[in-house]
Amino acid sequence: MASTHGDASIPVEFSGAEALKRAFREHPAGVSLITAQTPEGPVGLTASSVASVGIDPPTLSFSVTRATGSAGGILGADTYMVHLLDRRHTEIAQTFAVSGSERFTAEQGWEYLETGEPFLRDSRVALRCQTLHSLGVGSSVVVIAEVLGAHFGESDAAMVYQDRTFHTL
Repeated sequence: MASTHGDASIPVEFSGAEALKRAFREHPAGVSLITAQTPEGPVGLTASSVASVGIDPPTLSFSVTRATGSAGGILGADTYMVHLLDRRHTEIAQTFAVSGSERFTAEQGWEYLETGEPFLRDSRVALRCQTLHSLGVGSSVVVIAEVLGAHFGESDAAMVYQDRTFHTL
């Protein structure tokens, strides 16, 4: 299928879901851990969809692929933490990206806030959030969250996810 605008003809290759997956594999994105406390215990996942939305109120967005498991726990929590990661956190980012892996160990550096959320103190930035809005889109949920507070740790080289691999900048 070709799309034309003015005198230029630009070929557009698009075959649905696989084309979109391929396109975003090529797009580097920052790496975050989103964690929450549930009645069953702590839950968490690695996310590359976190983005700022606005400053009044301070808001961010992220998306998760199912409302079950860790994603369901985060969506059901009153508050949760969004940890922005750097190169020191490659191993923990990989751990939280794999279902069934051992998470929230003392060796990984986890602490718990007085309000119960799992907190990775040595993260570049940790943002305590609550959901303002969520929107189901197919098998995904897009979340708009208000930032209630922030903890700034030491910064190291930034980490991004591109083409199924963690990289540092």
